[in-house]
Amino acid sequence: MRFVKWEDLRDGMRLARPIYNKSGVLLYERDARLTAASIESVKNFGLLGIYILEPAEPLPPMSEEDLEFERFEIKMVSQVQDEIERLLSTGKQKNLPTIVSQIVRQYCYLDNKIHFYQNLRSKDDYIYRHMFNTAILCAMMASKMNISVEDRLLVITAALIHDIGKAKSKSEAVYGGEVSYDERELLYEDMLKGTEFIESAMGTEGTMLKRICSQAIHAQMDFDKEIINPARKMLKMSDILMVASRYDELTGMNLSGEAASELKAVKELVDFPNWYNPDAVEALTGSIFILFPGVSVELNTGEKALVISENRKNILKPTVISFKDNSILDLSSSANDDLYVVDVMKTLDNRYVMDKDQISKMGVDVNA
Repeated sequence: MRFVKWEDLRDGMRLARPIYNKSGVLLYERDARLTAASIESVKNFGLLGIYILEPAEPLPPMSEEDLEFERFEIKMVSQVQDEIERLLSTGKQKNLPTIVSQIVRQYCYLDNKIHFYQNLRSKDDYIYRHMFNTAILCAMMASKMNISVEDRLLVITAALIHDIGKAKSKSEAVYGGEVSYDERELLYEDMLKGTEFIESAMGTEGTMLKRICSQAIHAQMDFDKEIINPARKMLKMSDILMVASRYDELTGMNLSGEAASELKAVKELVDFPNWYNPDAVEALTGSIFILFPGVSVELNTGEKALVISENRKNILKPTVISFKDNSILDLSSSANDDLYVVDVMKTLDNRYVMDKDQISKMGVDVNA
């Protein structure tokens, strides 16, 4: 599966992900072949591009739970967009608490991880989709970190409005991808102006919401400039927001084309604990699947392998089976200290038929 910009789409390409309208109505099924008419529709929808399957790639499995995640996101993003536009035009919120409560109900009390799928984005809904995705991640992470109910509501609300300054920004940096340092600086200025608006528009909670958002923004600015600030004191809610927002920013589609893989995004978060709070990163990786059974990966040796068991203590060290000789390698074992996963092979994801009973008999816990 790979991301293709709309201008590079061609007749006969197969959809890897379904396409819905803003009301959540299915327009194009997965595995449907593109035609001139459907390509024109993608252009008219304003989509940056779509995910397609390689010519010989089987259709990856998606559970009803996975499809429901997509439908829920589609419908809710439209509500978020309406609410943010109303907030900007009137200075007053109306449905924000209702949106927060729906996210809480759906994602604050999960017993299991979810597949966090990145959906299609257009310039029209790019900012709102990012804020909504961040809110979902914050809800799950806040639950994992067992923060108070009051703080959970605050961090989810903060996530839904933390990038409100981008809505008025004219910078192309809003849509991600490679931008100049000056453009990034101007975007941060717009984002911080947005936190001033948050304080004035959000009533009694405005000051705290501004604090959560501005702390996360300033910390991300420090990361960009490689500034380590040992005196910086972050609210736990700000740590959660920063990690969630960065993960979605890295893995979401952008104007430059292909986004970072989920693994690459997590590696950034793990590798820089001076900026990204390790407890918040652990809460993220405990909430969503990254390297789970069935994912094809490339090792640092250049060898290709298939994940057959997730490592819940260290997701970057799963158990894999080598494509070269079918040997089983537990990457968390001291015997394999020199082996590690470089990246996910997206075009080989789910290209497998796994006999879980047989693998279990060999002593490997197949846990997803």
